[in-house]
Amino acid sequence: MNLNKERFKEDYQRKLVSLFAEDIKEASKLHKFIALGELIKEYSFENWLRTNKNYINSDRKQVYYFSMEFLIGRLLENNLINLGIRDIVKVGLEDLGISLEELEMEEKDAGLGNGGLGRLAACFLDSMATLGIAGHGNGIRYKYGLFEQKIVNGYQVEVPDNWLKDGYVWEVRRRDKACIVKFGGNVRFTEEDGKLKAIHENYESVLAVPYDIPVIGYRNEVVNTLRLWSAEIFGAEFDFSSFSMGDYQRAMEYKYNVESITSVLYPDDRTEKGRLLRLKQEYFFVSAGIQSIIRTFKKKGKPITELYKYVAIQINDTHPALAVPELMRILIDEENLPWETAWDITVKTIAYTNHTIMAEALEKWPIDMFKGLLPRIWTIVEEINRRFCMELLEKYGQDWNRISKMSIIGDGYVKMAHLAIVGSHSVSSVAELHTKILKEQELKLFNEHFQGRFNNKTNGITHRRWLIEANPRLTNLLIETIGDRWIKKPEELIEFKKFAKDGAARDKFYKIKQQNKIDLAKYIKNKYDIDVDPESIFDIQAKRLHGYKRQLLNALYILDLYNRLKEDKNLEISPRTFIFSAKAFPGYTLAKEIIKFINTLAQKINYDEDVKDKIKVIFLENYGVTLAERIIPCANVSQQISTASKEASGTGNMKFMMNGAITLGTLDGANIEIKDAVGEENIIIFGLTSDEVINYYKNGGYNSKEIYSSNARIKRLVDQLTNGFLNVPPTEFLNIYNHLITYNDEFFVLKDFESYANAQERIDKLYRDKGKWNEMAIINVAASGRFSSDNTIIKYAREIWNV
Repeated sequence: MNLNKERFKEDYQRKLVSLFAEDIKEASKLHKFIALGELIKEYSFENWLRTNKNYINSDRKQVYYFSMEFLIGRLLENNLINLGIRDIVKVGLEDLGISLEELEMEEKDAGLGNGGLGRLAACFLDSMATLGIAGHGNGIRYKYGLFEQKIVNGYQVEVPDNWLKDGYVWEVRRRDKACIVKFGGNVRFTEEDGKLKAIHENYESVLAVPYDIPVIGYRNEVVNTLRLWSAEIFGAEFDFSSFSMGDYQRAMEYKYNVESITSVLYPDDRTEKGRLLRLKQEYFFVSAGIQSIIRTFKKKGKPITELYKYVAIQINDTHPALAVPELMRILIDEENLPWETAWDITVKTIAYTNHTIMAEALEKWPIDMFKGLLPRIWTIVEEINRRFCMELLEKYGQDWNRISKMSIIGDGYVKMAHLAIVGSHSVSSVAELHTKILKEQELKLFNEHFQGRFNNKTNGITHRRWLIEANPRLTNLLIETIGDRWIKKPEELIEFKKFAKDGAARDKFYKIKQQNKIDLAKYIKNKYDIDVDPESIFDIQAKRLHGYKRQLLNALYILDLYNRLKEDKNLEISPRTFIFSAKAFPGYTLAKEIIKFINTLAQKINYDEDVKDKIKVIFLENYGVTLAERIIPCANVSQQISTASKEASGTGNMKFMMNGAITLGTLDGANIEIKDAVGEENIIIFGLTSDEVINYYKNGGYNSKEIYSSNARIKRLVDQLTNGFLNVPPTEFLNIYNHLITYNDEFFVLKDFESYANAQERIDKLYRDKGKWNEMAIINVAASGRFSSDNTIIKYAREIWNV
């Protein structure tokens, strides 16, 4: 945009006065940040308006990305970079005696997501805007997000993430575009003009109010929209009479029930009430989003039968799968289309991304719950299933086993993955291995039936966030050595590979990595009062905590290394700082116990004079986008050690390699494609393959007790969990012990331990040759361009959305 320093300074001071009636000397940092955010948002408004008008007035096909999560992080620096005005703003603020970096720290991470699913959605929105694709996000405006994680005495403690306490500077409330979402009630059918008509009665109405966030493309004047829905009450429906008469509970009940829909991300589903709330959330944002899409489309004056020519809906995992019956409901009940026409439009409009083979993530809902909450949607799903089963019967005869396995409704449940597959024209997976497993095993019957429907779209990350914003020192080195064409064409990062053997480039790269590590060491010292050595290997595992991601394997190796150092005080190793950061879901007992185990190890190791100069263990609490941006540029080693076949793709692996970390990983998810990109000599691979793991699951043959009994090294580690060695009660880590031994080590931690330990020894030796290590790191950076989300979105656009 066309902006100079003097105009910015005038605009900023005027904004501060208009918002708070304060001048710069009086204003707090928070007010200074809010004024800056409002001004930057205002700068984007003209382009936002122009972009929206262009989309409405043209025949361009628009893409709507439906996701339960959008982990967008902080937006101030990102927006300044994409508008191309960061340097002007930085210098202008300095003239006014203000530090841009300090104001950036005032922004809270938006509490709109948790892990890779949500971060992928955010990266995709950034790429769509930058590529000029008419793409919008559709999600939920959570009042408290997931939770804020505190570590107290080594335990995870969850407290509300009150990220909206001071408002959210980037959003615009659109009350005039609100719509009604209906829950409960009953459905009856009547005949009108010879057609069956559904009448939904006695339902509860919830007002869905959209809050729009501008998604600014990189220096291209395109501003797309992330629309988040908030559940709100109708003003006239507050029961003032009851309140006046003292029945406060009744008066507030409606308000509470409505607002709880958008209070938190992923309410605890261990209870029926929690499960019901999750289902309510999923229908709420899907119904509101599709109603909004139809309303916008009809402004074009095109016939509804041509919807699929102008609209593409991508559902991110199974959470938005109700888009299928909801679109059918609108086309049949409101647009009066016959079933066959409505179904053809729905399938051509909707596409589905599958993110997992984990049974716990393939959602299914009890029929009684589904039918009671969504009676009209239930009748539509029932009819979709009836017609689909008739199709299967006609094609395969009375193969009841196949029909049962493929049915959308069965065993007392509605199966959301089946619904999404049947109701979509494309089912994309997120890494080559994941696609292979789905097509050949987990969803083999569907792949055989829907020839050509399944396809691969390996995940990606936006390099504008994870390199330009997160690692400006490395960004400057790249521009200095290969120019800046890679910013818009990320595949041109491969030019940096030419400098892998260049001594001067390697030295510069090493100094940048060291300075980043020094910055993180200062952060750790200030926050946790722990000294870490920036010269040590920064070995980092930062991701959601889950059994299959195997933070436990990492922790057991640290315990083993500690044992060896205690026994042999002359053991030579490259000093190592092991850094963890992860949240565990509140109801996931094993994961929370692993967090306690890691922190117990840290307490024992970090204050042991015998080893304190050789290894340290750090757990950084409350992992999120901003903390990830601080951690990732510092990593020497990126731990991507999931049980093979369990990680659909991963995106953390891409972020770390883009910043010059060497991947220590299994042949799982996108690790395989990273290996292909960098060469097997520039990645450290260990452990079982996916075929071996799947064979064990299918045919048995693994016995963790045998490993425990026959391997003295492993037996010692497992025993140390409960024998008092860690200075905790014997029952403290009993769940971990039982997971490994009693329940036969579901994720093959003990089976892969020796291979993992050998891989760690290889890292230790490699790191001693700094020149070779930096060569490997540079090759990883150079090869990372292929994993830009820009490339992924281009494939979606060409092969799925046809835009």
